[in-house]
Amino acid sequence: MRAHILTITLNPTVDFSTNAPEVQPELKLRCSEPHIDPGGGGINVARAIKQLGGQGVALIAIGGSTGAQLLQRLAHEGVATVAFQGPGETRQSVSIIDESNGDQYRFVMPGPSWEQGDVERALASIDQATGDGTLVVLSGSQPPGVAKDFPSILASHVAGRQARLIVDTSGPALHHLVETPHDSVYCLRMDDVEAEEMAGRALPEVEDTAAFAQDLVKRGVARMVIVARGADGSVLSTAEESWHSVGAKVPVLSKVGAGDSFVGAFTLALAEAHGPEEALRFGVAAASNAVMTEATRLCDRETTEKLAQDCSLRKL
Repeated sequence: MRAHILTITLNPTVDFSTNAPEVQPELKLRCSEPHIDPGGGGINVARAIKQLGGQGVALIAIGGSTGAQLLQRLAHEGVATVAFQGPGETRQSVSIIDESNGDQYRFVMPGPSWEQGDVERALASIDQATGDGTLVVLSGSQPPGVAKDFPSILASHVAGRQARLIVDTSGPALHHLVETPHDSVYCLRMDDVEAEEMAGRALPEVEDTAAFAQDLVKRGVARMVIVARGADGSVLSTAEESWHSVGAKVPVLSKVGAGDSFVGAFTLALAEAHGPEEALRFGVAAASNAVMTEATRLCDRETTEKLAQDCSLRKL
């Protein structure tokens, strides 16, 4: 199966979301009926694209009965998948909201450890699913055992197919991409904390963030760099220009999936031939939509398009 949009999730999860009257140590916490969703960065990006009226293919590593449950839930949602055998059992994660104060607790498991053969199997599956012009999205954490240079290796694989690679990762993998530029990365996304850590200084103003992002582009890290600034929206920089978009004020029920909704909407807008600045606005609107929903229900086209009308967009 060749995909126009291909999302990659090496470390997927089945997410359980529930509420408890109050979270206290040592007591049995009587929780509400859990809401169960497929999870993991790339999977949520593909789910967001589907809910926004598009269609991406989620390439995922699966293992054991939890992996089978994951595939079943994705099929129920109508998300196209390409699955390959990963090591061990697919992980599970738990999110609990304390009803007494609204605080959310998120328990994220590491996932099974990978070996070199697992990485080679993943790359072979990606090669088979990637065609000319495919938008390839690598999103989410890497499993234990996967080297920090995996995004760079992936960039080399997609380069020969004239595919565009969008990376939303963190930790050592993100640092390696920044320290070792690769001209096949089309877009790199990070948050403001990660940006300040790599800049080695505070980035208090939008203009500071834009200057840092543009410096990364000029160093060859990616053709576009996006930095999410939380409630202060997101900044996108290319070599020539920078844009800043801020979402409308909305009630916040859950922050789970906001970043993945942004990436899904941004990628879909690019696939629909919108310019980077309009894709930025659509991504910000989808993130605003996601925080309005319970658990990991992400976003929908109608609400996102309405919110986009209230999202500011300005050239810096």
